[in-house]
Amino acid sequence: MTEEETNNETAPEAATPKPLSGNQKRKMRSASRLYAVQALYQMEVGEAGLDRVKTEFLNHRFGMVTDEGDEFIDGDIDLFSNVLKEAVNWQAKVDQMTDRALVAKWPIGRIDSVLRALFRAAGAEFVATDTPPKIVIVEYVDVAAAFFPDGKEPKFVNAVLDHMAREAKPEAF
Repeated sequence: MTEEETNNETAPEAATPKPLSGNQKRKMRSASRLYAVQALYQMEVGEAGLDRVKTEFLNHRFGMVTDEGDEFIDGDIDLFSNVLKEAVNWQAKVDQMTDRALVAKWPIGRIDSVLRALFRAAGAEFVATDTPPKIVIVEYVDVAAAFFPDGKEPKFVNAVLDHMAREAKPEAF
């Protein structure tokens, strides 16, 4: 038997990736929204640019395995990239929508920077995508619960996003 024949017999067959299930796709989209909020937060507090932060997330966060063996879920790259791009493009409009949804004593500049990033990501989806507003609200309330598991923030986020959604896409309600 030649060396080539031996290598062909013992070489594992090229595995064709299995198509993703609907549940896997949903988890990836949810992870992308969480990553987008983190990236927008990083852009604001670290004064980093869109391209740099996006590249860092795609290269080092998506699918990352920590030293402890915890694995970060891969995200939907297209959704992540689109939310970041649109949040930057529509930031002024989204911030104005957020201001109108907040009570007068709490302008957007006074709220927590994580919440500000969350409102910008969700607002970008309201303004620039076809995602149904109710899905956007549920997804970002879940993101708020991930950042503030013991707080009142998820209820606050729900109320603000509901107001923003009704302004951005009244036909959906």
